[in-house]
Amino acid sequence: MTTLPLSLRWSQAAVAELGAQAPVVVAVAVVAVALVLVLVAVALRSRGRIASPESTATYRTLHAASTAARHLRHGLTPDAAARAARDLRPLLGVDAVAIGDAGGVLAWEGEADHHRADFAEQVGVVLSSGRTMRLDERRVSCDDPDCLLRAAILAPVVSDHRVVAVLASYHRGSTSDLVRATEAVAVWIAAQIDIAELGRERGRVVEAELRALRAQISPHFIYNSLAAIASFVRTDPDRARELLLDFADFTRYSFRRTRPLTPLADELVNIERYLVLEEARFGDRMQVHLRVAPEVLGVRVPSFAIQPLVENAVQHGIEAATGVGTIRIEAHDMGTEAEIVIEDDGAGADPERIRAVLAGDEAGDHVGMANVDARLRQTFGDEYGLTVETAVGAGTKVCFRVPKFHPDADE
Repeated sequence: MTTLPLSLRWSQAAVAELGAQAPVVVAVAVVAVALVLVLVAVALRSRGRIASPESTATYRTLHAASTAARHLRHGLTPDAAARAARDLRPLLGVDAVAIGDAGGVLAWEGEADHHRADFAEQVGVVLSSGRTMRLDERRVSCDDPDCLLRAAILAPVVSDHRVVAVLASYHRGSTSDLVRATEAVAVWIAAQIDIAELGRERGRVVEAELRALRAQISPHFIYNSLAAIASFVRTDPDRARELLLDFADFTRYSFRRTRPLTPLADELVNIERYLVLEEARFGDRMQVHLRVAPEVLGVRVPSFAIQPLVENAVQHGIEAATGVGTIRIEAHDMGTEAEIVIEDDGAGADPERIRAVLAGDEAGDHVGMANVDARLRQTFGDEYGLTVETAVGAGTKVCFRVPKFHPDADE
């Protein structure tokens, strides 16, 4: 028998216990914000006194590059190229910047966009030759008497040993420094394209692993669940019917097509179904403590992220141990983040083995944990991976944090 009902009706005492910590958190946050503001003020005041033109230029260059990098994180699309070009033109200090590929002009930022047609023709030459093209006044001049463009540099953007795009800088008079700068920015754009492709490839791998993980809803679990249901058919047919409905809902949820992120409440409802089925099998041997702050129920987490961790807790905290085993599932409000904790008092594991699993060096029983860790990092960043505390014979505690607000939450 569980010590708390397996439902989403949390006790007021549990909620109050979490809420009692709020004043302390707010006070700490206020102090932290004040400290940051003081440090920023000091930094700005110091910069005004001692900053050199070189350091200011370096800051502006890094800021422009980091801003443009965010635009290119999903690849060199027309929208991304247009946004990046707006940051790259002042970085290069030219009158106009253009980006094109085999499909034509992706973006033109700056003056004299009537040169688009000429640029579209020149892109093909650079794509074919793979070499930087330097255009003088004779090749850039036009019939517009107000056009001041007199030179252009067209540099190839080479990704994976292929020229995939062309970056052009248009100016009133080019120099050798501008040639080198344009080529350097083209190399930088290529690096962003490579990073975006690596991100997509990593995402495809993680998604494939997720599909495999769902397909694994292990025959072991299915067999045990159906066997438990069958055991109640004669002795308690009403409960058998309820368990069968829970089993149907659990499998339907697990195999549905979902967005990358799902409300925490939905994940917890499905975990409840899973635990009800396992409780039918283990009976009094399994105790579950569930404590969730209502404020985080709407926070979005990677789909199917908590289920594998709870399954590991059941497998290693209940099935692998003798006597009564306890599983704790908690979700805490951490200000701008939510923290999810899954803990069991079972057999535990060798920390080095868990470290190897998370690093991808070892598979085995904890493959679901590695998948969850990879998807958390892929979605929110490396600082949001799993934290695992375990030792042989000492149980296992798995924690992870997710930001309450994320730009991909509604994608």
